[in-house]
Amino acid sequence: MRNLLLRLLFAVALPAVLVVAWWFASDDSTDVYRPPLRTILGTFPDVWTGERLREDVVPSLLRLTAGYACAAVAGVALGTVIGSYRRVRAVCEPVLEFLRAVPPPVLVPVIMLFAGIGDTMKIAVIASGCVWPVLLNTVEGVRAVDSVMSETARSYGVTGIARLRHLVLRAASPQIFAGLRQALSIGIILMVISEMFAASNGLGFTVVQFQRGFAIPEMWTGILLLGLLGFALSVVFRLAERRALGWYHGLRDASRRSS
Repeated sequence: MRNLLLRLLFAVALPAVLVVAWWFASDDSTDVYRPPLRTILGTFPDVWTGERLREDVVPSLLRLTAGYACAAVAGVALGTVIGSYRRVRAVCEPVLEFLRAVPPPVLVPVIMLFAGIGDTMKIAVIASGCVWPVLLNTVEGVRAVDSVMSETARSYGVTGIARLRHLVLRAASPQIFAGLRQALSIGIILMVISEMFAASNGLGFTVVQFQRGFAIPEMWTGILLLGLLGFALSVVFRLAERRALGWYHGLRDASRRSS
């Protein structure tokens, strides 16, 4: 219980300090573009009502979930194949490096030509940026599978799907989750960017509309909501990662105690 309280204290200490510093630094601000924090917080409940949450936040989360899921499935599947076969890796690596170097926001106009301006375009933009950290981390994780464990599995006749499930993916899962964690932050950014192009709802669309209408406190509430949303998603991801990689963290804790 004490450790849990200490971890909670460390988690909220810096955000609390930053909020207090922002409050006092902006308290006497008369700049229309940088309103006081008390004004932003006072505007927040008036802007983000239940209706606006349903019309803007929920669609954004659904697009993020769809694009992120597509990127996770494609990244793990392709990364497992590329990481498992040396010749496939030698052929694919130059193309992957080229495609990875292209910034996903640049692809928005191109994707709009093929996918239109609906949700398909936004999901494709999110997936196109999220897939790379998942794919590359999966490749490295699969390549790093212990050769002794591979030989042991082969000796015991563990092949095919059983080898893939119980050896390859399990051994590579810490790397895979590292890529998924990176992809989550990229997905939030691309969610906002995709909604700034030819959209009629979503968080990115709403923030831009506030900015164009010079509703500056309302615009800041949207930015604040995006930050809170990113924090909440990161907490949920950590809990899921801790549960999925319980065996891995248990081994690490045991090795620390033994040393």
